[in-house]
Amino acid sequence: MEDIGLFLLVVIPLIFIAAIGCVLCWRIAGKKSYLRGYEARKEEAEAVFGSAEAEGKRIVSEAVKEGENKKRECLLQAKEEIHKSRIELEREIKDRRNEIQRNERRLIQKEDTLDKKQELLEQKEEQIAVRMTEVAKSEEAVKEAYEKQTAELERVAGMTKEEAKTLLLANVESELQRETVVLIKDYEAKLKDEAREKAREIIAGAIQKCAADYVSEATISVVALPNDDMKGRIIGREGRNIRTLETLTGIDLIIDDTPESVILSGYDPVRREVARIALEKLIIDGRIHPARIEEMVEKAKKEVEHVIKQEGENATYETGVYGLHPEIIKLLGRLKYRTSYGQSVLIHSIEVSRLAGIMAAELGVDVALAKRAGLVHDIGKAVDFEMEGSHIEIGADIARKYKESPVVINSIMAHHGDVEPESIIAVLVQAADSISAARPGARRETLESYIKRLEKLEEIANSFEGVEKTYAIQAGREVRIMVKPDAISDDEMVLKSREIVKKIEEEMEYPGQIKVTMIRETRAVDYAK
Repeated sequence: MEDIGLFLLVVIPLIFIAAIGCVLCWRIAGKKSYLRGYEARKEEAEAVFGSAEAEGKRIVSEAVKEGENKKRECLLQAKEEIHKSRIELEREIKDRRNEIQRNERRLIQKEDTLDKKQELLEQKEEQIAVRMTEVAKSEEAVKEAYEKQTAELERVAGMTKEEAKTLLLANVESELQRETVVLIKDYEAKLKDEAREKAREIIAGAIQKCAADYVSEATISVVALPNDDMKGRIIGREGRNIRTLETLTGIDLIIDDTPESVILSGYDPVRREVARIALEKLIIDGRIHPARIEEMVEKAKKEVEHVIKQEGENATYETGVYGLHPEIIKLLGRLKYRTSYGQSVLIHSIEVSRLAGIMAAELGVDVALAKRAGLVHDIGKAVDFEMEGSHIEIGADIARKYKESPVVINSIMAHHGDVEPESIIAVLVQAADSISAARPGARRETLESYIKRLEKLEEIANSFEGVEKTYAIQAGREVRIMVKPDAISDDEMVLKSREIVKKIEEEMEYPGQIKVTMIRETRAVDYAK
């Protein structure tokens, strides 16, 4: 059917083309032989039609041949494709067959393995059954022996099993109580050591972060004079000028043979400062008489009051403490002229405030309240010359008067241990006060003990054999020891350093810790000649 369709598709157009050609030829021939006769034209048309028919047959024959060729080519191509498909299918079938054979072999191997495992499990089950039987027999034997032993023990001990159990539990409970007490004590000691170590770290960190200058004062002030003639003018006629100045200021003026100077003596530092300023103004002015002295003393008092207020405000600004009553700020400023063992109380209070704040931040408590309590802990020293009682009682009364919090009041009362601290802040203020007072150079008596401590450190290290030189450095926190290389080896240095540390711990009291560093150096010297 496909060949017939192809044949029709080829032949029909060719016939149509031949017919068109015949018509065209006929028309052309008709035009050329229009004048010829009908017969001539007919013959000519028949001749043309015959040639066209022959041409059509030739074309049809060629089309048939070409169709047969196409048919043979298609058949060959189809046979090749069928052959390729057959080969591919056979290859795939072979691969599948091989895969199935491999799977079959694996399954057979697994079956063999499972059979072996099954046999082993059956053997083990048999062995377990035998062992269980033996264990059951052993348990019965042990039970019988236990019952006999228990009965024998009850007979020997003269008590029943329950009585023995009660006695044993009582003994165990007593033993456990003793062990518990020992464990609790050990744990408490461990906690105390850890707490002590943590406290040392916090205090050391606070000391490192806080550095303050120290101002050492005395009970006298020296005023320089332009010349010795000024001494007579200060004394005045029959001593009226010096009496007026001493009466108005409450300070003693000492005028002796010391060249070009006058000494002001008094225990009240504010009055002594007023007298010093007034005398310096009188010396500059040159007019020294009772009325002028009174005027200058009043000016000096106002100037000192202004300085006191300014110093109090500066102290609150430095420490970041705000909201204090104005009278408390003035009392803080008065501490600028108050000293304790040569240490400025205002600088001491500022440092205590900073130290308490740093330690409070480490412990996670109220930093602002700790700074506030530290700043006003010695506020009573501003007026202890004028009021009866200790500076602790006076300071607590001042804090109550100006509505300070109970924590601040308790910190003031507890910073010297007169009462028990009721808060962590009170304890921190107490510790900060001790740290500030114990700094090397802060107080005169502390400086002397500090120097003795350094000397004691060097003395302890030098007492060991083989030590050549010893240097106490870093404010006594480290000792560097030079040893004789011939007397002490590298291995012996470790033992020697531990002996020195042990002796320091036994014979000395010191804050923080002391680092012992031993140095051994061997030199080889020769000369080229």
